[in-house]
Amino acid sequence: RKTIFSLTLISALFGFMLVLQIKTTQQPEITETRDVWKLRENVLAAREMEANLLSEIRKAEETIARYEQERLQALMDTLEDLKVEAGFTELTGPGLIITLEPATEEIYPGLSNPYLSATILRKMVNELNIYGARAISIADKRIVQTTVIREIQGATRIDGYPLRNFPIEIKVLASSLQEAQKLYNNLQVSSIRDDFFVDRIVVKITEPQKEITIPPYDGPIAIEIMESSEEGAEE
Repeated sequence: RKTIFSLTLISALFGFMLVLQIKTTQQPEITETRDVWKLRENVLAAREMEANLLSEIRKAEETIARYEQERLQALMDTLEDLKVEAGFTELTGPGLIITLEPATEEIYPGLSNPYLSATILRKMVNELNIYGARAISIADKRIVQTTVIREIQGATRIDGYPLRNFPIEIKVLASSLQEAQKLYNNLQVSSIRDDFFVDRIVVKITEPQKEITIPPYDGPIAIEIMESSEEGAEE
C-alpha cells in the first residue's frame, strides 16, 4: 500500500509538473501571436493614415494649381483688356466711315486748294469721343490717348505721320449698331461739316455698317510718370 501510495503521489506530482510545463511553454506563443496581430493592425492603420494624407496632399496641390491657373487667366484677361483699351489690338464691329474730300466748288476767291486744319481735326476726334466712339482711326492710323495731332511744316500730322493725300478716311467703331446710329445722327446736326467746308473740305458720312475694322496702334507709347519698382523686379 505504501508503494502504491508513493507511486500515486509521484504520478500526481509528475502530472502536475507536466501540465505546468505545457502551460508555461504555450503562454509565450499566445502572447507573441497577440503581439503580431496588434502590430499588423498598427501597420494597417499607419498605411491607411498615409494613404489619407497623400490623398489630402494631392487635393491641396490640385487646389493650388487651380488657383494659380485662375490667377494666371485673370492676369491674362486683364492684360488683354489693357491692350484693347490702349489700342494695341485690331478691333472689328459696327460703326461708320467718314471721308474727307476736296470741295469741287470755289468758296471764295484765292482759296483753291483744300487745307486740313489740325485744330478742326482734333475737334472732330473730341466730338466723336463725346458721342460714344469706341475706337477711331484716321488714314489707318489708330487714335489713342497719347496721339498727337498737330501741324508741322505746313502739314497736319498724326504722331508725325503727314496727312497730305485726299481722300482721307476716318473709321469710327461703336459698341453696338444702335450706338453707331446715334453717332451718325449726332454728326448730321454737328457744325463740324461747316468747319471743314470753310477750308474746302467736304465731309461724307456713310450709313452705320454692321462691321468695320480698325487697325491697332503701331507707334511707341511714351510713359513719363511711372517708374520701375525694385520690389516688383525682385518678385
